[in-house]
Amino acid sequence: MAHKKTLTFALLHMTIAFSVVWALTGSIALGGAVALIEPTLNTIAYFFHEKVWERKGRRANSPPTGNAHS
Repeated sequence: MAHKKTLTFALLHMTIAFSVVWALTGSIALGGAVALIEPTLNTIAYFFHEKVWERKGRRANSPPTGNAHS
């Protein structure tokens, strides 16, 4: 699930980044560069962020380890 969610997030983020930079500067080239660099790095960070949250969720739902009578 994290892979599909990451891909759709990346596409949305790139579209927004391009639109904002293009609207502010009028430069398609600058909008394209920013839309490729910043969202790509942010998407990579987001993917690993999701993985950590998934792992934390599994840990929170798993039974405690260790012996309660010790």
